Amino acid sequence: MADTCQTSPRERPKNLGLSEIMLQIRLPLPGKLSILHRVSGVLLFLMLGPLLYCFQLSVTSPGDFAVFKSMASEPLCRALFAVIIWAYLHHICAGIRFLLLDMHVGIDLASARLSAAIAFAVSITLTLILCWRILL
Repeated sequence: MADTCQTSPRERPKNLGLSEIMLQIRLPLPGKLSILHRVSGVLLFLMLGPLLYCFQLSVTSPGDFAVFKSMASEPLCRALFAVIIWAYLHHICAGIRFLLLDMHVGIDLASARLSAAIAFAVSITLTLILCWRILL
């Protein structure tokens, strides 16, 4: 008897890492926004401890505030604060967009792409304004 149930060999799917997804697969803008929303959430969670320590230094005593002020004037610390500001603003803007999508507002393809571009533009613009105002 001949085997009538032959399947053609297919290439098995790959599990790609985050860097491979961002570089090898051309994600649409909403996909990039979604990934960066998750990355910003993880970054905010991981930076919660150092931010609380900085807050404690700034309010404990005048001597500790001087330590915080000298630490915050370092370029690396300023860059880290800028990244945290971006993560917070991006997470808020993308979160508002996702809440609107959950309420079925702007769910069609053109609106979803437009809202992703708006979320990126607003978060980057607000980040630049706040970094210029606070860190410089």
